[in-house]
Amino acid sequence: MLKDRTIAILGTGTMGEALIRGLLEAGAARAGDIVATARHEDRLADLATRFHVRTTLDNAAAARSAEIIVIAVKPKALDELLAQVKEAITPGHTVVSIVAGAPSGYIEARLAAGVPVVRSMPNTPCQVRAGVTAVSKGAHANDSHLATAHSLFGAIGACVTVDEPYMDAVTGLSASGPAFIFMVIESLAEGGVKMGLPRKLATQLAAHAVHGAGKLVLDTKEHPALLKDMVTTPAGCTMDGILQLEEGGLRVTLIKAVVKATERASELVIKPRV
Repeated sequence: MLKDRTIAILGTGTMGEALIRGLLEAGAARAGDIVATARHEDRLADLATRFHVRTTLDNAAAARSAEIIVIAVKPKALDELLAQVKEAITPGHTVVSIVAGAPSGYIEARLAAGVPVVRSMPNTPCQVRAGVTAVSKGAHANDSHLATAHSLFGAIGACVTVDEPYMDAVTGLSASGPAFIFMVIESLAEGGVKMGLPRKLATQLAAHAVHGAGKLVLDTKEHPALLKDMVTTPAGCTMDGILQLEEGGLRVTLIKAVVKATERASELVIKPRV
């Protein structure tokens, strides 16, 4: 889907850089087919040096030179960017937004009529090509535009399609979720330190336990409860640990964390004004 197609990444911050790195490492795009923009020359010089991509301060010029446009600015900079590129983007482009809280309708209303927009929500593990991104079609996007988004984000992890109304829940679960898991890893490691393990070793063991457990769920496609039961032998040490987790309310606390994060995400959504 990306072969010989030009890609403009407008506002190349952490996630935009992760996308560039992933596309190049996966061989999904060539450096010469990517143009990156940023607010400062030193940032562009750094990107050009490390990735050999084309760079410019001019968002409109970058958009005109590309077929696929990734909008990667902060939410507060979105209106300014859309005003800059409005005349440069046509219905022949594919616009992919990773702007948190920005519905596709908000972006569509500020571009020419008929421009296809795909909204996306990646998460921070995309920086190491182990993330997951949810994508949804805007009013003018079709399956081909969605496939383009899948090709982009497939270079930095998994990619799933959702209906746009689910994006708040996606934010609460997969976008906020890594922070919750970092706390789990930290806590497991602290338990290991409490029992005499060196901190570095305890953190390594905890991180691998979480990584391996996640891979087991994905590879086997078994329900997590079944996999948990496979570890929990009768009268064994794991059962004692699980009893402590249940007593401490871990399950309910994690559920509530996702609910609260989802509710907060819905408050941050930029409302379309047509």
